[in-house]
Amino acid sequence: MTDTNGFRAYEKDEPIVQVRNLSKSFGSLRVLKDMTCDILAGHTTVFLGPSGTGKSVFIKHIVGLLKPDAGELMVMGRNVPTLKEGELYQLRKHLGLAFQLGALFDSLNVFDNVSFPLVHHTNMRRKNVEARVAEVLELVGLPGTEHKLTTELSTGEQKRVGLARALSMNPPIVLFDEPTTGLDPILCTTIDELILKLKTELGRTFIVISHDIEGTWKMADYVGVLYQGKLLKYGKNEDVRHGDDIFLKQFFGRTENGPMIGV
Repeated sequence: MTDTNGFRAYEKDEPIVQVRNLSKSFGSLRVLKDMTCDILAGHTTVFLGPSGTGKSVFIKHIVGLLKPDAGELMVMGRNVPTLKEGELYQLRKHLGLAFQLGALFDSLNVFDNVSFPLVHHTNMRRKNVEARVAEVLELVGLPGTEHKLTTELSTGEQKRVGLARALSMNPPIVLFDEPTTGLDPILCTTIDELILKLKTELGRTFIVISHDIEGTWKMADYVGVLYQGKLLKYGKNEDVRHGDDIFLKQFFGRTENGPMIGV
């Protein structure tokens, strides 16, 4: 089945994002180096790595905010770097993005923040918008908070509102950019468990950029490890976790001794 813009539904385990030899440099700094992988529909894929290794740059390529210097990036059958503005606009309707710092509108209440994509990108009636906002707030554990200002919420609650907004249009792909940044260990665990719960309940494709190793083992089906722009390892959670690569052992063990510099 396809929608009015020609996007079809993807079955679980189908490659919904295909990356081939993706490379990106900023001046003399090469941030991504020939990155290749398939991200499978219906799974949670987490990309780990030290700071400055290209994780957030990769996310920006998926949503078309950056164009690669070389390589191909297919998202739901579209080669993102070649899309015209109107085509990119249609693709982004199928992507939910939960920003690292929430990116909420401080002057708006929870309802207006969560309903923003629905109001601006759909023709839904007001009563249907209200029902959808209530539904996603229930999903993230914040029922009945529609009229609260975002400034009245805790950091963890603001993260949840950002996630509710990312889910509001029921996108097949949801991207999380460092969802636990700035949270204490208890809230980190809460957000990790929420992502796991939502993936199980919704069956969507979740792509997570993270530095949280322990949280990754809890929620990831697939794991990619980036270091100095290269995808060192990509595969199923257990295969990456128990691999014998010396780079991975140093990173996962959080030790200074090893080939990685500045981890």
